[in-house]
Amino acid sequence: MSVVETARAGLELAGEMAWETWWALVLGFTIAGAVESFVSEERMSSVLGGAGPREVLLGTAFGAASSSCSFGAVATTKSLFKKGASAVASLAAFQFASTNLVIELGLVMWILLGWEFVVADVVAGLLLIVLLAATYRFLVPAAWFEAAREHLRSTDGVRDPQCGMTVDPTADDVLELDTDGGTEYFCSESCKRAYQEAESQRDRSATDRLFTRDGWRLAAKNAVGEWGMLWTDIVAGFLVAGLIGAFVPREWWTTLFGVGAEGSLTWVAASAVVGVVVGVVTFVCSVGNVPFAVILWTNGIAFGGVMAFIFADLIVPTILDAYRRYYGARIAAVIFASTFVAAVVAGVAIHYLWAGAGLIPPTGEVGGTAPGGYTQYLNAAATPVLLAELYATWRA
Repeated sequence: MSVVETARAGLELAGEMAWETWWALVLGFTIAGAVESFVSEERMSSVLGGAGPREVLLGTAFGAASSSCSFGAVATTKSLFKKGASAVASLAAFQFASTNLVIELGLVMWILLGWEFVVADVVAGLLLIVLLAATYRFLVPAAWFEAAREHLRSTDGVRDPQCGMTVDPTADDVLELDTDGGTEYFCSESCKRAYQEAESQRDRSATDRLFTRDGWRLAAKNAVGEWGMLWTDIVAGFLVAGLIGAFVPREWWTTLFGVGAEGSLTWVAASAVVGVVVGVVTFVCSVGNVPFAVILWTNGIAFGGVMAFIFADLIVPTILDAYRRYYGARIAAVIFASTFVAAVVAGVAIHYLWAGAGLIPPTGEVGGTAPGGYTQYLNAAATPVLLAELYATWRA
């Protein structure tokens, strides 16, 4: 097969995966946008100050509801931590849950891999959060996190409260808005309008917002904002997965995943370690890397290795650099090492738990798409929803 034919096959594979998951992405981002419009960051930070089981559960729940790309999740977590949320509730629970326990990730995973992977993602993800929370509470000195909070407060410049972009208050093109908490600065008119609209809804209860036109318009704008943050990563994820699936021979994957006899602890642990390393090196985003997980699974990685790969999205080099800038090199190293180890342990644990329960699908078997060819009907129903959200956003 020629290079052109192989590339065409890769693009076709990418297009097929994108087609199968289109409705799920629209649904996931729509739900995420709605939840975001009804749950305020201030409310979250006010109840996440402790480091006990309650705060871990609330941080996990808020994170799963506050769906975002990995970079957005890191930015929101930074804001929560700066405002007083504990490291256990924010850096361990909220941050991980907001990328790996969200509805759009589960829907895409169900479609491309199957329901067994979705349930495993939840169970192993909760285990990983517990491991991180225990590490941050019992093994890392509290003084380190307090020093990180002071570092954040002393180095965090003036930022647009809507998009998080650093702004120069003295620049001619920066927009200002006087609020009860002081003057806020914005990088663009659209960010200023979005902030004002969100603020106008903040004093209303969630129930009131559910029954107002403005509340749902804000939900639509939040959903479109999720697309704005993630669409390039999602497209890149499908393209990378399709092209790698077409160009990389199976023999190469067999060599990569062939450490130890299949089914042995050595093989499972090696797969989990390789999964994390590959996730760090090739990361696109938490949703966009699911297509690549399909390639890994169909080419022989252990079930637990797939889960470890998906969990590696928060320790990629660009995000590690953000940790370093926000919290200092010491806490950045702590987050990297603890997340790496926790992802491997969770991957190995879920592999044997699922193997014991008979829930691991046959090696390489994928697919949990809507039955009876309903994908085209679901896509046809989802597309007008997105168009309506775009209309509500642009019209405003």
